[in-house]
Parts: sequence; C-alpha cells; structure tokens
Amino acid sequence: MTDRNPRQTTCAIALLAFACGVAVGNVYFPQAIGPLVASGLGVSPDAAATVVTATQFGYAAGIFLLVPLGDRLRPRRLLVGLLTLTGLGLLAASTASALLPLVAASTLVGAATVIAPLAGPLAAGLVPAERRGVVSGTLLSGALAGMLLSRAFGGALGDWLGWRAPYVVAAAVSLMVAALLARLLPALPPATATPYPALLAAPLRLLRTEPELRRSCLYQATVFGAFCAVWTGVALLLTGPVYGMDATAAGLLALVNAAMMLCTPVAGRLVDRRGADLVNLVCFLVVGASAVVLAFGGLGGVPGLTALVVGTLLLDVGMQSGMVANQVRIYGLGADVRSRLNTAYMTCAYLGGTAGSWLGARAYGRFGWGGVCVLVAALTAVALTRHLLTRRARPRRVPAAAQRAGWSPSSPPGRAR
Repeated sequence: MTDRNPRQTTCAIALLAFACGVAVGNVYFPQAIGPLVASGLGVSPDAAATVVTATQFGYAAGIFLLVPLGDRLRPRRLLVGLLTLTGLGLLAASTASALLPLVAASTLVGAATVIAPLAGPLAAGLVPAERRGVVSGTLLSGALAGMLLSRAFGGALGDWLGWRAPYVVAAAVSLMVAALLARLLPALPPATATPYPALLAAPLRLLRTEPELRRSCLYQATVFGAFCAVWTGVALLLTGPVYGMDATAAGLLALVNAAMMLCTPVAGRLVDRRGADLVNLVCFLVVGASAVVLAFGGLGGVPGLTALVVGTLLLDVGMQSGMVANQVRIYGLGADVRSRLNTAYMTCAYLGGTAGSWLGARAYGRFGWGGVCVLVAALTAVALTRHLLTRRARPRRVPAAAQRAGWSPSSPPGRAR
C-alpha cells in the first residue's frame, strides 16, 4: 500500500505507535510492582521477581514463534487477535491467588504482546520508501514511551489500589487498542505464502551462517541482560530497608530516563557517520561506567539516589544506543531477509533480558545491591572482550544473506561493520 491517503495513513501510524507503547508497557510494568506482588501473595521478593522473568521469557518466545507469522497472515487480523489474547491474559493475571498461576498468565501475556516487532514491517508498507525512516523512529518513540511510563504508572497505581490494579487497567487498554486497530487499520494481504515451518527455520539458519548476526545477538543479550538485572533489583533496593520507599519510587526513577528517547536519533546518525562498531564500543564503556556509578546507590539518602539517577540514565542510554548500532549491522546483511534477521536478533536479546532479570534477583537476594552492580560489570566485560577480539584485522567477506540480496565486493562499502 502506498501513501494515497495521507490523513488515513498518518492516523494508522499514530495508532500503531500507541499500540507499540501499550504492548511494550505490558512487559515492563511488572518490574515496578514486584515488591507489592510479594507482599500480596505472601512470597519472598526473589520469588515474586519470577513474574518479570516469565513475562520476558514469554516475550522472547513470542518473537520467535509468532513474529514470523506477520509475513504469513493478514496483519490486521494478527495484531487484533494478539492484543485480545493479551488483554485476556492480563485479566487472568489480575485474578491469580498464588504465584504459579500469575507466572503462567505472565508468560502468556509476554508471548502475545509482541506487537512492536510486527508493527514495524506493517508501517513500512504503508508509506513510500523516503518516509520509512521517520515512521520507524515514530514507532520506536512509542515503544520507549511505553517502557518508561508503564513503570511509573504501574508503581503508582499499585501503591494506591494494590498490585492487581495495574493488570486490570493494562487489560482494558489492550482490549481498547485491539478494537481501534480492528476499525482503523487497512486490510492488507499477507506478504508471503511460505509455510510456517520454513519461516521458523530461517532465523536459526541465519544464526548458524552469519557471524555478524551472532556477534550482534551476543552484544545485545549481555547489555540488555544488565539492563533488566538493574531494573529488577532497583525496585527491591528502593522498597527495602536502605530507602524504605514505596513502589511508586521505582516508576518515578524510570521517568528520569526519558532522555533515552532523545539519544536514539543521535546514535543513529553516529552509526551512519562512524559505523556500528564504534558506537558499540562507546556503549560498552558507558554501561560499564554505569555499574560503577550505580554501586554508590547502596549508600542510601540523597547521594545514593543521585547515583541511581545518573547510573540508570547511563545504563539506559548505553543499552538503547547499542540496540540501534546492532540493528544497523544486521540489516546490512541482506534486504530480503531483514524480518527474519530481526526475529533472531530480538529473540536472543530478550532471552538475555530474561536471564538478566533472573540473575539480578538472585544476586540481590544473596549479595545485596553490590551483587547486582558486579553482575552488570561482568556482563559488560563479556561483550567488551568479544568486541575487542573482533577488532583485529580480518579479510572482508560477503555475508551469505547479502549474497542472496545481490551484494557484491564492488558495491559501496557499508557502514554497519
């Protein structure tokens, strides 16, 4: 579909950006209410943190299992169906009387709320090629807004009405967005008739054959794991004896990181000018520095809060800028397989985030806040070591995916290396 009706297309893009924010928010608001869940269900904070882990694991599984269907099924029908299932899963979570049903419902919610990875290709098909960069930035801004606001909203609402309230409100919003998408999105045909098993196999085959994809996946899995470890642990720190705050505090801390929304376009321009590898290196150094700054958050009081604000800001900026660099690198491997490259990349990233949330809760329970900061430093060191080893001189090769896309050594050199 081309941009024949600018007003209708603009409305559809805005709605997709809002849907991305709502869907991403469903993954992140449980981070702010973990202590409330622990108190409400009578379990330990470590055990309650499995709700966050389950949601992120479900999201990774949904990216791998459901996002490829975006090429196989009608986009509007798929998005509406997934958001409806998300709303029902959130309602089920709100009625859970024990931890196990809540974990099961959270896994379902995570798997079904994969709207953001599906919305990108759909939005790109609604506009001419020269507007696709702007549209991609709009969707990313919506997703980032959902990530930031959901923590603040979830924490404040949970403190006011209890931990079940954020789930009920999130369910209502998800079902409302599903109704809006059903009414306002254009009905587009599927992009391919490729069988589902072949769509599932493609990301695994690309992981096996593309070293640059594996490298980008490792980078984002480790950094995103550090990111999730901090945001899982910070809620425990702020509501613990050091600060004695309520769950709203973790959400308000997330709002400080709104600057992350402004750094993404800057990182993209830097990748275009200097290459993805340089941006990755800077990001690793920034995330490593954040571990040092965050360590002072254990002091408590104003100095500790200042360290948490500065440290989480550095962490968020480093993580999001690294994501831009890694995506530019993998998109340079071949235009014809970008959605499947992104499926492999995002699956690995969220598996890393799942592991980071689990390890962060365990590190905090055993070693306190200092253990979380050491975990962040260790994960960053893994990525940085891999990056420095890769920077040695090596012969240029033509990626297998790029060969299929018609790339040749005589083509202008890409900047994504």
